Amino acid sequence: MQEARYAIDADEVDAELERHRAALTGYCYRMLGSPFEADDAVQETLLRAWRGYEQFQGRASITSWLYRIATNVCLDILKGRARRATPMDLGPARPPLESNLHVLPEVTWIQPIPSSRLIEESDPADVVIAHETIRLAFVAALQHLSPRQRAVLILREVMRQTAAEVAFILDTTVPSVNSALQRARAAIAAAGLDADAMVAPVDPSKHGLLARYVRAFEAYDLEELTALIREDARQSMPPFDLWLSGRNDVLAWWFGPGDICRGSRLVPTVAANDTVAFGQYKPSATGSGFEPWALQVLEWNRDKVAEFTFFLDTERLFPLFGLPLQLD
Repeated sequence: MQEARYAIDADEVDAELERHRAALTGYCYRMLGSPFEADDAVQETLLRAWRGYEQFQGRASITSWLYRIATNVCLDILKGRARRATPMDLGPARPPLESNLHVLPEVTWIQPIPSSRLIEESDPADVVIAHETIRLAFVAALQHLSPRQRAVLILREVMRQTAAEVAFILDTTVPSVNSALQRARAAIAAAGLDADAMVAPVDPSKHGLLARYVRAFEAYDLEELTALIREDARQSMPPFDLWLSGRNDVLAWWFGPGDICRGSRLVPTVAANDTVAFGQYKPSATGSGFEPWALQVLEWNRDKVAEFTFFLDTERLFPLFGLPLQLD
């Protein structure tokens, strides 16, 4: 379908707009840091586009027009709101003590998203960019930018829009876009984003590492877990603000306050933010079956786990990742 045609046929309009859903979801998720807010933003974007389709005059591509609508929706959502965060954004690592667990209700946490919900690129270079820029570390770094700087960086360097297209999307000038991009890059660097986090690790599924990890975790095998975790590994557990630094502290937690997870079962699920994820079910307090405990998202560095994030909001995240809410 030519972008210069603005068909009135409802089915054609639906099909034309639907083709952009995955790309819009990827854009809105990077802007908002939440799959649930991203879905709401995409729905609102497509609704506004449907209502305004006949008035679209072709002053830009339909892609840029949709990004313009999506950007306005996201900026409205972000207006007056504190940025989403990870526990690592809020302070230094602390000792693995239960007394250090605190829930901060005023903090809005970054949430994971199934990689399958996002744009699928055919160009190998675009595949690398799409994957690197959906990692939790990158999404967290984006939160350090102002909303408009965030939009410029994502549109220019992830969605591959030209400076002129971004100027149309943000209703500004090309020099303003270029200036905002420079400031955004500087802010990302100042935030201390670890370049290693942007390097795709060796696929652990091809080396039997995932099976080793599952066996070791379910058996609570200290020796094998020690062999599979990097010495400088980190762990966090949103919505708790506590995060741990170093394999010794991670294992001290697992075999200390976290010992309630002994006997858990891990169920593999789709990739989260382009990395390995499991549904963790711990033994039920009633003794019948297993109950949801956390969505485990693992960052691998070569042949060891470099970072654990245990997302405890299972009520919303397990259905999103196709995981059952009860395990017999």
